[in-house]
Amino acid sequence: MSRGVEALMVPPGNLAELDIPQGILVDIILRLIFVEGDTPVVRMEEVLRVPFKVLDEILLGLQTEHLLEVPRTTGRVSRRAYVYRITDEGKRRARDASERSQYVGPAPVPLEKYYQAVLIQAQQQQVSPQQVKDALSDLILPEEFDRRIGPPLNAGSSLFLYGPPGNGKTTVAEAIGSLVAGVDPVWLPYCVVVSGQIIQLHDELIHQTYQKDPIVATDVDPRWGRFRRPVVMAGGELKLESLELRFDPMTKIYEAPLQMKANTGMFLIDDFGRQQMRPSDLLNRWIVPLETGIDLLRLRTGQTFHVPFRQLIVFSTNLDPAELVDDAFLRRIQMKIEVSSPDEKMFYRIFMMMCQQMEVKFDKETFLFLLDKWYYKAGRRLQAVHPRDILKVCKALCDYEGAPFKLTPKLVDEACHAYFVEPQDTPARQGQTAV
Repeated sequence: MSRGVEALMVPPGNLAELDIPQGILVDIILRLIFVEGDTPVVRMEEVLRVPFKVLDEILLGLQTEHLLEVPRTTGRVSRRAYVYRITDEGKRRARDASERSQYVGPAPVPLEKYYQAVLIQAQQQQVSPQQVKDALSDLILPEEFDRRIGPPLNAGSSLFLYGPPGNGKTTVAEAIGSLVAGVDPVWLPYCVVVSGQIIQLHDELIHQTYQKDPIVATDVDPRWGRFRRPVVMAGGELKLESLELRFDPMTKIYEAPLQMKANTGMFLIDDFGRQQMRPSDLLNRWIVPLETGIDLLRLRTGQTFHVPFRQLIVFSTNLDPAELVDDAFLRRIQMKIEVSSPDEKMFYRIFMMMCQQMEVKFDKETFLFLLDKWYYKAGRRLQAVHPRDILKVCKALCDYEGAPFKLTPKLVDEACHAYFVEPQDTPARQGQTAV
């Protein structure tokens, strides 16, 4: 278990130690039995993730109030073998509970405990230079590129990746995400409660259960799960509403914003500047959280509360940073890394690597032909993505003809004619008569 989090993970021994209003748990139990019908205690333990000792305490009270009854047991006579049925009065109370919320799931934890857990575990994200080098080993990058990545990753601060398209910014960011996810796992609650309102934090697409070295369930509060550090990736589809609490009018519960789901991990904003909002709107929304490490959220009632803003924020863009953001924002991004076009040496290494991956023999004459005709004479900039794409086109042409995949100047020339978009006034087109 992560050091310092032990005190937050102690299983509750009674209702008081749940640290949440009793009415929240009562409502979830009544809604569960109202929807599912006769419900065994073990099923309630599974859904609510509350230890039997605590659950039994509240079930006994509901029996006393004649909201629940026990029509049978699942085996030997013991309270844990009871099957509960809801009474007519219990159904009335369940309908009232459903008017307040339709949430049925793990019992929430108080916001304060979640806050502490994030602060403790965000500080434990440490990687070695070798780990960073290994994560980037499949990429052809400039010397000591890892030194630009490691420090902000360990600081859990922010990165700004910029440069012309097609040179691996997104691939670098994804490699960083895999590295972050592979650091020591974290404990996160499935949901939290703020002023009686449930906020669902757990997202199956983001929070992946950590399978290694499982910890016995009785050792920890079952309302918490052990996950790989979350990695959130958003591109042009990102909207400003995604960074605020989302209230579902049907279920009457809140869904945590993306940056809250990314706490203790990483949040990548790819193609920054092409979102469905102005860059200035995003910058204004995050300029204070980036400075303070604290985010401010608001309930529908107007009540505001603070949550930690502790994840590695990575911006990736093809646009000029000077035109995209102002100096005040750039000062809050600790590391700016240009992922530039490769030089001839790097381009050669990338081409060689892609030939190996695609199992085609490298041909020096063909490579020099490619550089001369399609880059030097055409005045075209080298891009790291081109070797992969051109070789794919070459393979597709060979597969179409049923010919063996072998590099020749003629094949590469045909592939480049298909891959690159030539200007309409190129010499190749001059003198042609329009049809």
